[in-house]
Amino acid sequence: MKAKTIFIVIVTVLLTIFLMDNKDAVDFNFIFVDDVPVSKLAVIGICILIGFVLGFLVGRPRKTYSSYNDEIEDNYPTEQPKSTLSDEDRDYIS
Repeated sequence: MKAKTIFIVIVTVLLTIFLMDNKDAVDFNFIFVDDVPVSKLAVIGICILIGFVLGFLVGRPRKTYSSYNDEIEDNYPTEQPKSTLSDEDRDYIS
């Protein structure tokens, strides 16, 4: 197993233990409603899920429309310039 896989498994196990340890209900104050009894398990789980989704969306690479290779192709012709080698030189190289 790779180190990345082992790290993901360990973090998942620790989060699961943490969530199962915090399953009692507490009163939360939302924007328009006061003192709503909600399980800490649900609140923490939803926050972790939102954090993973946001981290994935922000962390993925963007698509680029221009790259260094495209710039080189635009600035330099694709045709090879005629060689200044003599026939003897070409025979020697091949």
